[in-house]
Amino acid sequence: MSEAEYSFRFVDLFAGLGGFHVALRELGGACVFAAELDPTLNALYAENYQLEAWKDINDLASSRIISQEVPDHDVLTAGFPCQPFSKAGEQLGFKDTTQGHLFFKVIQILQTKKPRHFLLENVPNILKHSGGGTLQTILAELEAIGYSVGVRRLSPHEFGIPQIRDRAYFVGSRDGLEQFRWPETEKSSTDIKSVLKHDLVDVRPIPAQTTHAINMWDDFLKRSPARVKLPWFPIWAMEFRATYPFEEATPSAIWAEKGSRGLSRHLGSFGFELRGLDRAAQFERLPSHARRADDFKFPDWKKDFIRQNREFYCENRKWIDPWLAKWEPWRMVSSYQKFEWNAQGAERKIDKHVIQVRASGLRVKRTTTAPSLIAMTNTQVPILGRHLVGVRRYMTPQECAELQCLGDIELPRNDLQAYKALGNAVNARVVKAIAEPLLGELTRAGGARIPVPKSRRKAIGGSVPSH
Repeated sequence: MSEAEYSFRFVDLFAGLGGFHVALRELGGACVFAAELDPTLNALYAENYQLEAWKDINDLASSRIISQEVPDHDVLTAGFPCQPFSKAGEQLGFKDTTQGHLFFKVIQILQTKKPRHFLLENVPNILKHSGGGTLQTILAELEAIGYSVGVRRLSPHEFGIPQIRDRAYFVGSRDGLEQFRWPETEKSSTDIKSVLKHDLVDVRPIPAQTTHAINMWDDFLKRSPARVKLPWFPIWAMEFRATYPFEEATPSAIWAEKGSRGLSRHLGSFGFELRGLDRAAQFERLPSHARRADDFKFPDWKKDFIRQNREFYCENRKWIDPWLAKWEPWRMVSSYQKFEWNAQGAERKIDKHVIQVRASGLRVKRTTTAPSLIAMTNTQVPILGRHLVGVRRYMTPQECAELQCLGDIELPRNDLQAYKALGNAVNARVVKAIAEPLLGELTRAGGARIPVPKSRRKAIGGSVPSH
C-alpha cells in the first residue's frame, strides 16, 4: 500500500463514527491516533479509516504512557462525553464518576504532547452548566497549560445543512488566536428532502401506538378551522376540561391541607371526576405534570401552559369535543397526549412535514430543518410524512449520516446502534468550517508535509496490532 503525504497530524479522541476524522482528512490531515471505547465503533473505525483505535482512554494512565503510546501531533480533537452536561441527563458534570472526569484526560494529553491546536465539541448546556462554573473550569484548565481559547455555539443549519443541532465548540492554540476568525454562518434555505432516499423497502416499522397518535393529531389539524391560529405553546390535551387548581395552589398543597376531599369539587385530566375518590385514585386522574408530592407551587412557565391550554379549549370546544370523543386520548401514554406544532403558517397536514416523538409530545416541524438527532433514545428518530417519500417511515441511518456530513462510511449493522452513534456524532462540515481558519498554514501547500505513519495503521489484507 503506497503512502500518501499529508500536511499535519491529528488525534481523534472519543472518536465515534469519525466526524472529526472526515473533516480534518479533507483539510489534508493524517490521523495518527484515535480512541473509542465502544467495541462496535472501535472495530468500524479500523474498517472506515484503516487505523486501529485505542480502546479505553483511561488506560493512558500517566504522562509516561501517553508519551509512549500517543504519537506527536499538531492538532487534538475530542468530542468528550456530553451526558454529564446534557439537560437530558442528571447533569452531574465533573462529579459523574463514569464520564465527567474524562475532560481532564484530554487536559493530560494536551499537557504531555503539547499540540499546537485543539478542537473540542460538547452539548450547548455545558456553557451554562452549574451556573457557568463548568465553563470557567474548562477555560481555566486549558489556559493554564498554555492555550488561548475561544468558544462558540453553532448548528449545522447555519452552514446550509438541514438539521438544527446546537453544539458548543472550543478552539485553542499555543500560537494565540489573534488570526483566528469563527466561520461566517449562512441564512440560506435548506430542506431535508436533499438527503432523502426514495423507493426504500427494508425500513424499521413505526409502532402501532405511534401511528395511532400521528393519525389522532393529524385529525386534530384537519378539524381545526382555518381562522383559528394553532398555539405556539405545547398543546396539552389532558388539560382540556380539567379544573383542578394550579394558580395559587396545587393538588399536592390541597392534599396536605384538606386531604382528598379538597379536590372533590374539581375535575382532573380530560374532565374526569375526582369526587368520592381517595388520594391514590385522584392521583391517577391528574396529569403527570401535576402529581409531584412535593410540588406545592407550580413554576410560572407551567402555570402559563396550563392556563393557555384551558383557554384554548374553552374557545374551541365545539370542534375539540368531537375529536376527544372519537380518539379518547386518555387511553394513550402521556407523551402522545401532547402536541407541538412547529410549522405555523404551513399546510395543516402532518404527512407534509417531519415528525419526532419526544417526551414533551409529538413534535411536527417543516422540512426546511430537521430536528436534532438524539443519541440517548432511538424512539426520537425523525419520522417522514408520506407526502415526502411516498410512505410514512423513519429516516434511515444512511439519511441521518448525510445530515451529519459523514460521507459514504460504514455504519453499525444494527439500526438502533447506528441511530445512537449518529446521534452522538459530530457534524463533519461544521468541524471543517471551524478547523480551516484555526489551522491556517497547516492546511495550505506551504505547510509541513509528512507521510502517513505506519504505527497502528491497518495494512490491507494484514493483521491489526493489539495492546
